[in-house]
Amino acid sequence: MFELVKAGGWLMLPIITCSIVATAIVIERLWMLRSSRVVPSDLVAQVWKIYRQRQLTNAQINIIRTGSPLGRIVAAGLVNRDYSRDVMHEAIEEVGRQVVHELERYLNTLGTIASISPLLGLLGTVIGMIKVFSAITIAGVGNPTVLAGGISEALITTAAGLSVAIPSLMFHRYLSGRVTFLVVKMEEEALKIIEVMQGERADDLGDAQ
Repeated sequence: MFELVKAGGWLMLPIITCSIVATAIVIERLWMLRSSRVVPSDLVAQVWKIYRQRQLTNAQINIIRTGSPLGRIVAAGLVNRDYSRDVMHEAIEEVGRQVVHELERYLNTLGTIASISPLLGLLGTVIGMIKVFSAITIAGVGNPTVLAGGISEALITTAAGLSVAIPSLMFHRYLSGRVTFLVVKMEEEALKIIEVMQGERADDLGDAQ
């Protein structure tokens, strides 16, 4: 493996760096974007139960806020539960934008890696071909050993760049779709809490546990 990296030239270093960073981002985002962590299935039902039992204190709201990203959104609505639906909705939307930004953390970096990795590979190809033509100018085409270094560098960097870019692009698309799915789920749960607090929805959340 080391010989392969060495044959690819100095451009293998940024490509390998991109690979390490992309792997770290994918692992971290897969862990952080679990449904059980972002959108606990029974959170809204538990909040409604606490509210009906008149146990919804500021301390309890702080616990809800720190428990999950959905909890942050729900807590924003609970803080403004004595105000109108519009005020609750606006507070939830404001916090929701912050939560979505956090869910999308590092995805731009992953997308950038997916874009620049093949370009780094292409740059390695160009540099390798320049070396090939330089070798032809000096030694002619009669000695294939002289040409092998430039050709191998061109092919190895291209392959390495694509090997990083393809999975990075796939995971970027998957994780972006994952964020969209979680955002829709959080919007649904937040809408439930607004409707029940404002008396616009039947009291059926207790049965959801």
